[in-house]
Amino acid sequence: MNIHVIEPLAVSDEKMKEMSRTLEEAGHRIMFFPDRKTDISTIVERSHGADVVVIANMPFPAEAVAALPDMKLLAVAFTGLDHVAMDACRDHGVAVCNASGYSTISVSELTLALIIDVLRNVTRLDPVTRAGGTKDGLVGFDLAGKTVGIIGLGAIGTYTARLLKAFGCRLLSPDRGKSVPADLEIELCSMEELLKNSDIVTLHCPLNENTRGLIGTAELEMMKESAVLINCARGPVVDETALAEALKGGKIAGAGVDVYTVEPPLKPESSPLLDLENAVLTPHVAFATREAFIRRADIVVDNILGWATGHPKKIKG
Repeated sequence: MNIHVIEPLAVSDEKMKEMSRTLEEAGHRIMFFPDRKTDISTIVERSHGADVVVIANMPFPAEAVAALPDMKLLAVAFTGLDHVAMDACRDHGVAVCNASGYSTISVSELTLALIIDVLRNVTRLDPVTRAGGTKDGLVGFDLAGKTVGIIGLGAIGTYTARLLKAFGCRLLSPDRGKSVPADLEIELCSMEELLKNSDIVTLHCPLNENTRGLIGTAELEMMKESAVLINCARGPVVDETALAEALKGGKIAGAGVDVYTVEPPLKPESSPLLDLENAVLTPHVAFATREAFIRRADIVVDNILGWATGHPKKIKG
């Protein structure tokens, strides 16, 4: 079976050699490409002749799927699949697997970092300190004792809840369909109750037809003026323009944002959040730690071997 990894997976040469050995010992051939090119012609050229194509978060459009009749499995080294033409994969009989779970710890930890940064003005205090300033006007708030609304109680939302519980937070969630670990003492409520009562609202839901624009002007107006919004989910879950207006107008106190309507690098014309002091911004980096990249490489190999031996794991197509 021919396996083509058509974009880098951000692991060491040693790890790539380990992946190769494992797959070659199982009778497969693997080819790595050293850079990331997202034009359709290059995607098709690099994928040509492959039974299995491996990508991370590069777009994989329907045109590419249709042009690759030999492709049987698209192994995605990423959690979300909104960058993959899933309908086209289904139509052409291409199975799709993701690497869910590899970044659970990483995203949850950055979520906590953003919350603490916004509450304690860490980013804003750095240049003040370097310029010889003091804490005046930038005294922050404790996280302990705050009410946190968690929207999305999958693996990442649940792990985030566990970290927040350790900080002494009260936890709310509207995810009534989920099995909530009893020890976390998460209170289930309506979305309206969550927005009105939370000091911090953190998003961990997937992007789909039900969550696109989930947080807009009406939802932001329900929140406390002292509240903070954190988005480490997907950019389009939040109406970015509405969020910017809420921050400018003092409708909410602050935001920590790692994902955007347009993927970074950001430009003033692509994001209205760039000039706001009460927003802490990171360039879609929540998933990206050295340990997470190693975990996803291992998951990709396991997914391919499982699929090849008739025991598919995390198959989504």
